[in-house]
Amino acid sequence: MKKSIFTLILSTIFLSDAFSQVKNFIDQPYIEVAGEADTLVTPNRIYLKIIISEKDSRDKISIEELEEKMLTSLKTLNINIEEDLTTRDELSNYKSYFLKNKDILKSKEYILIVKEAATASGVLLELENIGISNISIEKTEHSDFEKFMNYCRTKAIKNAYDKATAMTRPISQSIGNAIHIFDNEAKFDNGFEGALHGVVVSGYSNKNKKKYEQPKIEFEKIKISAFVSVKFVLK
Repeated sequence: MKKSIFTLILSTIFLSDAFSQVKNFIDQPYIEVAGEADTLVTPNRIYLKIIISEKDSRDKISIEELEEKMLTSLKTLNINIEEDLTTRDELSNYKSYFLKNKDILKSKEYILIVKEAATASGVLLELENIGISNISIEKTEHSDFEKFMNYCRTKAIKNAYDKATAMTRPISQSIGNAIHIFDNEAKFDNGFEGALHGVVVSGYSNKNKKKYEQPKIEFEKIKISAFVSVKFVLK
């Protein structure tokens, strides 16, 4: 019984202390401001979707032979196919489908990760040379996303501080410590999947094909943004 009473008293003390802290926070004069910041980064992980199909082969070669040619071409570009090339189907099965004339055609989808636009250009040219042109961008990203995100958060906090300082100066007041910081959901603008600059999704431009030069590709930079809400004590 005594133990129960002691526990009840202890719980009451803790609740009272917590309520007091909340009350003290609410009772303090404060100013709440929003801060934001963003930066642009060049993607260093570019996901190319490659679909090989018997119907795409100009010489009507089998998909198995076309696949072997693709792997050989990628190796000439010093691409680590064991690490950077995966099949969409985890079981690596071919997809088969029928045409009206009852021919059976196979297709297979790959995801290739490259680290720069120059390598992507080389992939487009090499695969086009062997009859593979069904290539598109799955997505782009940066391996140091969190690093850039934290950079933006730091700038956003500074932006909020500058706003609060500017707002209190005309009324002869100043700001103190931050008593509450809320980090809104991070955002990044990466809306360029599926398209290449100066390049058709299924291949590259006719101008480049006539000259047979490596197509020059530039990927749009990724916009990373941070939004924060900060409460500063008013002095």
